[in-house]
Amino acid sequence: MNKTSLMPYQEIEQSIRKKFRKSIWCKFTKAINQYELLQKGDQVAVCISGGKDSMLMAKLFQELKLHNKFEFGIRFLVMDPGYSPANRRAIEENAALLHVPVHIFESEIFSAVYHIEKSPCYLCARMRRGHLYHFAEELGCNKIALGHHYDDVIETILMGMLYGAQMQTMMPKLHSTNFPGMELIRPMYLIREDDIKAWRDYNGLRFLQCACKFTENCADCSQETSSKRLEVKELIRQLKQTNPFVEGNIFKSVENVNLDTVLAFKKDGVKHSFLEGYGERRERN
Repeated sequence: MNKTSLMPYQEIEQSIRKKFRKSIWCKFTKAINQYELLQKGDQVAVCISGGKDSMLMAKLFQELKLHNKFEFGIRFLVMDPGYSPANRRAIEENAALLHVPVHIFESEIFSAVYHIEKSPCYLCARMRRGHLYHFAEELGCNKIALGHHYDDVIETILMGMLYGAQMQTMMPKLHSTNFPGMELIRPMYLIREDDIKAWRDYNGLRFLQCACKFTENCADCSQETSSKRLEVKELIRQLKQTNPFVEGNIFKSVENVNLDTVLAFKKDGVKHSFLEGYGERRERN
């Protein structure tokens, strides 16, 4: 079958298999294997927000299903928390273009948090997560997949240090505390954002960049709002000019934590100090 005879969604799928095999597909499967994100019999709700990351994730799961090394199920979930008609239409049109059979359910989260002055984004994110778990559970799923990528991970590490006074990371998978038996997974964990953008642009795709009720001015939200995450993005960009390995080093820093050299740490919600058992240790010369 020649490229000219392919349907648009087939050309997009082919780009994942060929041009972006190393930068996207292999990193997707590596994260799934390395962090044990999928098991036989899993039913996964692939959560689609309408942006480039989650739309690509949907296509990657479709590709993974074709290989079918073990049996698992996928449902493509879109929650409409109160999108504008233009944004809702853009999501539906992109899903159709990509040949992704989405299940859309509605909530009124934007309306519920619109007049909240303190931390509306935090509250909105918590509410959206809860609704996703609930609807995924109704569909018989035991996992929800979110489209956070490598850059989200390293930015979260720095944001925690610089603005939250804590050392933590965005985990590749988490058990739900409010929905027993449900788990959150992040299979895009090792994929770079620049590679996602390259895939989008190569295929001439146009996704929502921001569908937030507080910031949306148009269907594609081309004007990014200032945020702490954008500040950290810029900081990393500047650091990379003098240290090309800075991004990898930030990521690896949470893999190489030496508890013998930190003042304190938390385990299962309990804070521990380096002073615990200090008298029993001797400095290694």
